[in-house]
Amino acid sequence: MSTAVEAAFQRHPRTRFLPAGQRRFAAENRALPIGYGQTNSQPSTVADMLRLLDVEPGQKVLDVGSGSGWSSALLGELVGPEGQVHAVELIPELVESSRLALGDAQPWVDVNQAEPGVLGLPELAPFDRILVSAAAEALPESLLAQLAPEGIMVIPVQHTLLRVAQGKVTEHGGYLFVPLL
Repeated sequence: MSTAVEAAFQRHPRTRFLPAGQRRFAAENRALPIGYGQTNSQPSTVADMLRLLDVEPGQKVLDVGSGSGWSSALLGELVGPEGQVHAVELIPELVESSRLALGDAQPWVDVNQAEPGVLGLPELAPFDRILVSAAAEALPESLLAQLAPEGIMVIPVQHTLLRVAQGKVTEHGGYLFVPLL
């Protein structure tokens, strides 16, 4: 794990982003249910994705399928106050709970209600980095269109983690994710 990712994990413990009944399992390296058929990904998976995403301070990041808000907080730490994180989540209850968990500590991180049938936030594109935390059937053209020319996207496609950078797609192992809706 990179030093920056490790520091982000220390500053934003997973516990704060879990339902009360799951908090005792926060230190376990496994996905945990957060309700509504969704999960909070296992820490090693999140660390792998963040390492591949190679987030730098000051960047503009899109967090698709932000779930509990944990990945948004970690991304917020990585971009710092000079950056922006725009998170999108389809489930209204998770949008609300992640906003509560994030609080006011990172005003440069915002959690948005996803519009059904629209992936990401095309009106705010382009993004320097895009993190997708749900498995797509194929690489979504609509998200590729939101990526800046020098940007990087990390996304599971059919449970294979892909990194897209400057038109080049590389595979980074198999992972289990909830489906991208």
